[in-house]
Amino acid sequence: MGGHHGEHSHDLHEEVGWPWLLASAAICGLATLAGVLVQRTGAPPQVALGLYATAYLAGGWEAALDSIGNLRRFRLDIHFLMLAVAAGAAVIGAWWEGAALLFLFSLSGALEAMAMARTEREIRSLFNEAPKQALRVEPDGSTTEIPVNGLKAGMKVRVLPGEQFPADGRVSSGESAADESSLTGESVPVDKGVGDGVFGGTLNTWGVVETEVLRPPGDSAQARIIQLIREAQASKAPSQRFTDRFGTAYTVGILLLSFVMFLWWHLVMKIPAFFADDGTSSAFYRAMTLLVVCSPCALVISIPSAILAGIAAGARRGILFRGGVAVENLATIQRLAVDKTGTLTKGELELLSCETEPPGREDELIAVAAALSKNSTHPLSRAIVKENMKRGLPEAGQVSGFESLAGQGLTADVGGKASAQGRRSMFTDDAWLSALPDPAAGLTEVLVKSGELRGRLLLRDAPRSEAAPLIRRLADEEIRVTMLTGDRPESAELIAKELGLQDYRAGLHPEDKVAAIREWRAKGERVAMAGDGVNDAPSLAAADISIGMGLRGSDAVLEQADVVLTQDRLERIVDALHLSRRCRRIIRENLAISLGVVLLLGIAAMGAWIPLPIGVLGHEGSTVIVVLNSLRLLLFRSSSA
Repeated sequence: MGGHHGEHSHDLHEEVGWPWLLASAAICGLATLAGVLVQRTGAPPQVALGLYATAYLAGGWEAALDSIGNLRRFRLDIHFLMLAVAAGAAVIGAWWEGAALLFLFSLSGALEAMAMARTEREIRSLFNEAPKQALRVEPDGSTTEIPVNGLKAGMKVRVLPGEQFPADGRVSSGESAADESSLTGESVPVDKGVGDGVFGGTLNTWGVVETEVLRPPGDSAQARIIQLIREAQASKAPSQRFTDRFGTAYTVGILLLSFVMFLWWHLVMKIPAFFADDGTSSAFYRAMTLLVVCSPCALVISIPSAILAGIAAGARRGILFRGGVAVENLATIQRLAVDKTGTLTKGELELLSCETEPPGREDELIAVAAALSKNSTHPLSRAIVKENMKRGLPEAGQVSGFESLAGQGLTADVGGKASAQGRRSMFTDDAWLSALPDPAAGLTEVLVKSGELRGRLLLRDAPRSEAAPLIRRLADEEIRVTMLTGDRPESAELIAKELGLQDYRAGLHPEDKVAAIREWRAKGERVAMAGDGVNDAPSLAAADISIGMGLRGSDAVLEQADVVLTQDRLERIVDALHLSRRCRRIIRENLAISLGVVLLLGIAAMGAWIPLPIGVLGHEGSTVIVVLNSLRLLLFRSSSA
């Protein structure tokens, strides 16, 4: 129940660090358990008292510092009540209950601090992916290796194949193609020639190019994405827990009630204030009994027990919730924004069709194309080689004289025949190839010629088979689905029609995706975002809940996401939604049980109708009921198993 911590607590967590907080909680728990065991063995009471005192110190110091900070702001929180209850329990001899309460709160605080530290580490990991060195081109044409941080606007850098562009710039010489999928979501590398812009952090796929730096690395597109993540996280308020919203009122109410009843019993009922003949029925004893039975142990555990059970149930089914906020918030979403490339689609090119002249020689054409492609690392070449392997085709012949033509295609002798594949501009002298109609939107063509054999391969990033059923199921759940993509509008439209998707936005930069999500949230919608690329990270952070695709997702997305689909199955989004809704129902039931029992026990204690052991039994019984009710979540069965 990390949400019960306030502003001061967050600062304290950053100063101390979660390992110390977790160690304190562990010491508190072990000391409490040891105290209970020692007490039951009949050992001298001083031994148990020492163990309980250790538990109080280990589990209560963080709550005490938090309460002091709030008291300076004239605020009371649930921490203050926990300390008061623990002190009251100690006064009337119920040391173990006070220690157990402090253990629960100290553990939840440590877990919250751990989550915060991990988030910061995940953001910093984005910086580690950027290149550290760059080849600066000197006026005489020589190169000098300098730190990327030393780059300034106007400098020229040389980027070799397979290296990342160190900063945003403009190509001044050479040709290549840039893999910009991490920034734009576009699955096909973008050709780059003189005058074209490049983004820092994107990959130079094959050519040697020189670029003029347009802006320092700190102002690059990648750096802006990281800044967007930080801003989105800062603006995302944590889930407001019941005990947080009403913490001050509950604390003041219970303390005032106990004090008023103390005065009533002493002044009106004439009961001795602190010491009675039997040693058990003083007004102070009764007031502390009231304070103990009204302590929100069941209330405190009602939410985390359900959350932990929900997280365990999800993990069994490939759904990883990254904390209680994710479990609670997913149930409330009204719109799901989905990235196209790698989320709704497979994220890799596949052969869709093949046509040849003369007709009927498709396998032969694919074999020739694969022979040309096996020496290239271009995604189109990889897709052709993969198709050839899938078909189990024999080799087209020995390859010699292989040459890669910058921005055009590949040439070689295959089986003794002059062969080539690539763009149309390579085959302007071939009437049949030149007369082919333009490919449909969303398709990429590769023309191939070997001797008298000619043909065309059409490839595409195909939709995932489970994408259309997912959209239909979410529509049945009255959740609107919108596709957000940096891809071309015509490609996006084709995918949207195929999936039966009514709403989509194409040609978006990361900033545009964030703006769209903020637009919907400003209208009062609860928005979830599902994606798998670094370019999705800012919009994931801006959404109320973020969903990362497990096997395909980049490290940045998987670390950023509130919910990770570890099995890379889209239909698990619906399962996660159903599990979240069931978890919220059980939380409401737990709150009703815990508050109801506190109310009944409080009334009974005010009437002095129950002795302390019976009050503790009822109080702890409600805690057991709440935990058992939460464990029902482990029986959850997905609808897509």
